[in-house]
Amino acid sequence: MTGEISPTKCRFPRSTGETCISCEGVGRHGGMRLPEIGTLTSLPALEHPELLGDPVATALAGWARADEVAVVEIDPDLADTAAMSEAYQLPLSTGANCVVVAGRRDGEERVAACVVRADTRADVNNLVKRTLDVRKCSFLSMDRAVEESGMEHGGITPVGLPAHWRLLVDSRVLEMPVAIIGSGVRRSKLLLSGETLAALPRAEVVEGLGL
Repeated sequence: MTGEISPTKCRFPRSTGETCISCEGVGRHGGMRLPEIGTLTSLPALEHPELLGDPVATALAGWARADEVAVVEIDPDLADTAAMSEAYQLPLSTGANCVVVAGRRDGEERVAACVVRADTRADVNNLVKRTLDVRKCSFLSMDRAVEESGMEHGGITPVGLPAHWRLLVDSRVLEMPVAIIGSGVRRSKLLLSGETLAALPRAEVVEGLGL
């Protein structure tokens, strides 16, 4: 099933004797179904904090929709989007990149994390700059992004970001049935629908954010 996407893998234990109405047509358990993609093994993110960065685990523990999020373990050397897509034979369009930018206005620094599809790039010099209302906008240094987010390089994600950072999400991300995003660490990724991603606390959906 290489490259295939399914947002409807039921994780309700079959050993209970109950079945999901979406899967089998009988019974109703009220549990969420985990997103899955390709040959990667989806696990409930809430049940595997050892695969998450500390800020990510904390954020998910306090989020009502966290049961819609899966985590998949990967080779940490393949954490970068292009490398992962090639190794696991996944199109770039299945990934959602999170880039951190900053600018200043009247001496005040304004920071934002921008989430765009991996086959696009954030319009930093125009739309992001106008959205932040700053004179100049540039990428935050990786050292600062890692230190302030508490996440690893290659694992920065929109889940669990610092409270003073804005979170901008390209409207096209909402169309993704399953989006691959960082988990806060390099050895895993999170899977969730674009609609779920846009429901993250403080998320702002921006039309045309990705080019």
